[in-house]
Amino acid sequence: MSKISQQNSTPGVNGISVIHTQAHASGLQQVPQLVPAGPGGGGKAAAPSKQSKKSSPMDRNSDEYRQRRERNNMAVKKSRLKSKQKAQDTLQRVNQLKEENERLEAKIKLLTKELSVLKDLFLEHAHNLADNVQPISTENTTDSDSAGQ
Repeated sequence: MSKISQQNSTPGVNGISVIHTQAHASGLQQVPQLVPAGPGGGGKAAAPSKQSKKSSPMDRNSDEYRQRRERNNMAVKKSRLKSKQKAQDTLQRVNQLKEENERLEAKIKLLTKELSVLKDLFLEHAHNLADNVQPISTENTTDSDSAGQ
C-alpha cells in the first residue's frame, strides 16, 4: 500500500504557522498541526513600544529605575491589599449567609411544628363533626311522608 501525502504550510497569526496535510492512500484524516513559525519558538509577541524599551538595559542605580521600582512596589502592595480585602469581604459574606441560613432553618422547624399542630386540630375537629352528625335513615323519611298524608 502506497502512501501519498502533501504538506502545505500557511503563515498564521501571532507567529504560528498551520501545517495542512492530506493523506490519500491511508484513508485516515489528519488534523492540522500548529507549529511555531519563527526560530524564537513562538509565544507572545511583545508590543512595539515595549520592545524598544527592553533593548537598552537599565542601570540599577539610575533615578528612572528607582522610580519604576517604587511605582511597581506600590502597585504590588495595593494589589495585595485589594486581594486581602476581597478575601475578608468574602469571609464576612459567608458568615452572614451561615447566620441567615440558621435563622431560616429554625423558622422552618417552627412553622413545621405549627403546621403539624394545626393539622391535628383540624382532623380532630373534622372527626368530632363526623361523630355528631346523624345519618338520615330511609325509615324516618318514609314515616314522615306517610304521616303527613
